[in-house]
Amino acid sequence: MDLEQIRREYLMGGLRREHLNPSPFEQFDLWLQQAIAAGIPDPTAMVLATVDGHGQPDQRLVLLKHSDATGLVFYTNYGSKKAADIAANPKVSLHFPWHSMERQVRVSGIAQRVPLNESIRYFATRPLESQIAAWASRQSAPIDSRRMLLEQFERMKAKFREGKVPLPDFWGGYRVVPHRFEFWQGGGNRLHDRFEYVLAADGTWSISRLAP
Repeated sequence: MDLEQIRREYLMGGLRREHLNPSPFEQFDLWLQQAIAAGIPDPTAMVLATVDGHGQPDQRLVLLKHSDATGLVFYTNYGSKKAADIAANPKVSLHFPWHSMERQVRVSGIAQRVPLNESIRYFATRPLESQIAAWASRQSAPIDSRRMLLEQFERMKAKFREGKVPLPDFWGGYRVVPHRFEFWQGGGNRLHDRFEYVLAADGTWSISRLAP
């Protein structure tokens, strides 16, 4: 399949140093708010990249559920492949592909489990069916058929029919504590605008323009 002729120009706007917030967290929140306001599909979807104990990288989409100056939070099954990778190597990367706005954000950091009370609080906000699904699925484990998964879902649904669904002890959140952000805005003739924030030892952030 020849894909060489599939291309387009990026002409929606530029990014200048004077327009950047000194805090990468506030700059990220601004761009995220703009992505939500623009109505792009799944604005909180991010690619989580991990590396396992054998040095093999892996990637998958997860949903950002909280963002503040302490980091970016997502939730998952602690028995999943991503959790096993993080246990072997907590260095991870996040990527927000906001293509329709000709923007990308890349984040590098360390993944840490959130405190139990945070996972309990978030789990309680999930729809009932999503809570039950967390109990029904041994995420990343081989299964014989979708039918078996649905049967397990119905068993869990019957088990918790009379009361609240508790947080599974194998499920919870990770906070990615960043040490690097990159903000990318598409530009004409492939002269894109890229700015990198890097965390210094004294806790301040330096900002550099990168060549496209």
